[in-house]
Amino acid sequence: MTAPALIALAHGSRDPRSAETINDLTEVVACMRPDLRVESAFLDLCGPSFDEVVERLVAEGFSEIVVVPLLLTEAYHAKVDVPQAAKTASAKHDVRIEVTKVLGIEGTFLNILDRRLREALRENRVRELDALVLTGAGSSDPMANAMISRAARAWGAHHKLPTIAAFASSVPPAASEAVRAHRADGRRHIAVGMLFLAPGVLPDRAKELALEAGAVAVAEPLGVADEVAEVILARYAVGAVDLVPMDALFADV
Repeated sequence: MTAPALIALAHGSRDPRSAETINDLTEVVACMRPDLRVESAFLDLCGPSFDEVVERLVAEGFSEIVVVPLLLTEAYHAKVDVPQAAKTASAKHDVRIEVTKVLGIEGTFLNILDRRLREALRENRVRELDALVLTGAGSSDPMANAMISRAARAWGAHHKLPTIAAFASSVPPAASEAVRAHRADGRRHIAVGMLFLAPGVLPDRAKELALEAGAVAVAEPLGVADEVAEVILARYAVGAVDLVPMDALFADV
């Protein structure tokens, strides 16, 4: 029996670096599990589209697909766009599609934040920090913003430094406002971490504004990392089990 295919589904961006990062991340996943068919797809702004990838997999004989949304929070895209795309493609191509939980913000992602921060500190020859800012995309969904705030608290507690959560859109504070708030409290060595999966317009703008506000270093987004690939595979494993009929699960009991 062929294992379900895995589609790593990202939102998409007009910035070509974003698609390149997602494709490279998907390649890491494929290398970790060479027995699986692994593809990347995008909801919008770049290709290949989700429907195109599903059509190709069905043409190759796959009857089951597990979709892992490459999203860090449970916001609109996770709650509306992804399920609708899966429902439409399933009906159109007569294929079973299971959508897993989003990536979310796993504890291991803090390790990636640390690596990206160290890289930025070395590049800018910074040896002292007295405050941090952690910026994410931001959403009209307060629960999604709360996830970023919790991650900021955990990251700050790990480094024993005051840390402010910031948002690149929808809600305040922006990264620049968070940097200025630290400076108003007398902090002068402030670094910014990026809770984005891939480069793009929002992280670029957040970086620009943070540096203008006085940040000494701004880290790159999470990008291609084994920790992220491992979470994708963990989500896939749960989704693949959910595709198995209940009577098959208990056939040998």
